[in-house]
Amino acid sequence: MARPTVLTRPALADRFAASARATGALLSDDEFDGWFAGRRHASRFAVERIPLAGLRGWHEDPGTGNLVHETGRFFTVEGLSVRTGTPHAWMQPIIQQSEIGILGLAVKEFDGVLHLLMQAKMEPGNVGLVQLSPTVQATRSNYVGVHRGRPITHLDYFTQPGRSRVLVDVLQSEQGSWFLHKRNRNMIVEVTEDVPEHPDFCWLTLAQVRRLLRADNVINMDARSVLSCVPEPAGDEGPARHSGGELLRWLTDVKARADLQQRLVPLRGITGWHRSADAIRHDEGRFFEVVAIEAAAGNREVGHWTQPLIAPVGQGIAAFLTRPIGGVPHLLVQAKIEAGVRDVAELAPTFQALPANFAGAPDRLRPRFLDEVLAATGPALRYDSVQSEEGGRFHHATNRYQVIEVGSGFPLDEPPGFRWVTPGQLRALLQHPYYVNVQARSLLAGLGAVR
Repeated sequence: MARPTVLTRPALADRFAASARATGALLSDDEFDGWFAGRRHASRFAVERIPLAGLRGWHEDPGTGNLVHETGRFFTVEGLSVRTGTPHAWMQPIIQQSEIGILGLAVKEFDGVLHLLMQAKMEPGNVGLVQLSPTVQATRSNYVGVHRGRPITHLDYFTQPGRSRVLVDVLQSEQGSWFLHKRNRNMIVEVTEDVPEHPDFCWLTLAQVRRLLRADNVINMDARSVLSCVPEPAGDEGPARHSGGELLRWLTDVKARADLQQRLVPLRGITGWHRSADAIRHDEGRFFEVVAIEAAAGNREVGHWTQPLIAPVGQGIAAFLTRPIGGVPHLLVQAKIEAGVRDVAELAPTFQALPANFAGAPDRLRPRFLDEVLAATGPALRYDSVQSEEGGRFHHATNRYQVIEVGSGFPLDEPPGFRWVTPGQLRALLQHPYYVNVQARSLLAGLGAVR
């Protein structure tokens, strides 16, 4: 009996690379643009802010003030006490969602070219509401039917053995500033059977998806996270400033030396925040708010619902500074500690913050490289797009994602907590959980769109 073909990672990377170069596709770019515009208007989509007391199916726990769903599932909004060393301590609201969801991308060959099955999906917090998501994007509560809605389309390819071949399967974290220990299963599977057509889904080549990554608010966060895990050809990247082993020892040392203490506390008791009829806000009007929305979507598993969302105060920036070292492109990463991070610190962009939070702040409190990022213009901006964060939990949370070329004259000095790494080194770490944060993964997906 013939053995089944087993693809090595380099062979798989070559297939994705061919898809990234493809000029032919099932849908032309114009046909896709018409389809996507049609999906944005095909169903009734509506989202409006409501008072916190207007949440249905949710309640404020009488003992803690936490916001809890009536089923005890989905997620809760609780209080978190954080200490990262004296005097760095604070309290804040945090989303607690311990269950692991699936972010799954199905791929299939058409005329010898891999195509990706993308979904036009409405999320209440998205800018524009409808964005392109992976084939499947679902919490465990969703796909086991807690919401008592319609079943998740194409879920079987990711949950039933034998329906597909698994190409990528790794747990990755999500926003550490707003989630406590949140992680999702990032999957890519290959299908060979005929996939039933559905009006909300379309097949695109990787070249087409990367074109869309250059546009604002089209490819959603969950899709960007999975796309960052697409295997890349090793190529001849050249020598890195630090070996892979040196990078891992450095990050391990950062984690071992850090003093990160996380403790859940009653939401009602957090200091520095206050509750009004329509939001839970920071006393200084900074950072973010907890708000409530009412949503309607004709093509969702549940057509009408209310829920709390986190709404940041202002637009963030996530940026990599890049320069050649010995002729090899490098990115400056930081080992970033965030309130809800699972494993103390993850590799993050050079700069990741909401600049408005530091307006008028003394120099000692301003993030490193803020001035370099704000001053970047023109050809220095190798990648520059505005992208929505997780629209199922955050309301109009956007970051301006940038890759900024600083040139060979930029200092090679590495401040504490920073290292120069190659893109290939970051991608290699994506084969493992909890090394590269979600903002850095979005930038890696975007970097693939401009090479």
